[in-house]
Amino acid sequence: MDFNLDETQQDLKKLTAEVLTREEAGAGGAADAGLWQAGLMGVCVPEEAGGAGLGPVEMAVVLRETGARAAAVPALPVLVSTLALARHGNPGQWRRVTRATLARREPGRAPADPPATAARPDGDGWSLTGRKVSVPYPADDVLVTADEGLFLVSSPPVSHEFTSTGEPAGTIVLDGTPAERVGGPEAAADAGLIFTVAVAAQASGVLAGALDLTTSYIRTRRQFGRALAEFQAVTMQIADVYIAGRALDVAMWSAAWRLAEGLPADEDVALAAFHVCEAVKALYTCQHLHGGLGLDVTYPLHRYFAQAKHLSHLLGGADAQLDLIGALA
Repeated sequence: MDFNLDETQQDLKKLTAEVLTREEAGAGGAADAGLWQAGLMGVCVPEEAGGAGLGPVEMAVVLRETGARAAAVPALPVLVSTLALARHGNPGQWRRVTRATLARREPGRAPADPPATAARPDGDGWSLTGRKVSVPYPADDVLVTADEGLFLVSSPPVSHEFTSTGEPAGTIVLDGTPAERVGGPEAAADAGLIFTVAVAAQASGVLAGALDLTTSYIRTRRQFGRALAEFQAVTMQIADVYIAGRALDVAMWSAAWRLAEGLPADEDVALAAFHVCEAVKALYTCQHLHGGLGLDVTYPLHRYFAQAKHLSHLLGGADAQLDLIGALA
């Protein structure tokens, strides 16, 4: 594959960076509105429904820039859900749903486990019974993975909570809740792959942003009359962070490209997810190199660290990914 971005992808990267920088990403509300106004939240919506009709690689481009600024915005759930609908839904669903989220995780189950939520025919439609947790940015329209496929639920009951990053999340309890079928089990599996690639893309940006922040700090912070970057032990540690970032980048872009090309992507996605979980170790190194400043919750590095931990938790941790990679081998 070619890891170079084409002209459209480069334009998306530049526009996302400009919007998030202008709207002071991290504040949340202004950056969120800016992304919508620039049309970036609709890049995966089919053209017939007023979107750009783009795919997994373009989704990854936007999310990597979002992560690079540790922006607290709903780009990940919106792009994942609209892309899953574009790939498996019908034109009516495309036009009706513009802002949605994905309910995938279930209590006591690894993210890669088949969903336990039960879907049963109910008259002309379907009904769902089960429990979903850690649903990011709960919305009026929710894509739900179930044993019989991928379903669209409108206005489900939500218990609101917040993640470690301060972003909204929720628990959804389904008890014979009416639902509209989007696709069969293959659609639910594909939505899981899209979600994992999206998390990897945002985590890649988070690590890149933390690396930039830390590199700038060790170049200017002086100790014993020398910049920290002049100490060999420091340069070796920052090199480890760079290597972790490159490993995550390669795995993430490979997984996104294979999804876009319709090629088998399970192994690449699992490898990208593993590197997401390993990236947390690199964030600890960034914290360490900042000394006491790295623990200050008012310093920008805290936002990067919190997002890295949260994204790793969404995927179940490194051990869960190693188990999945072993099962796929």
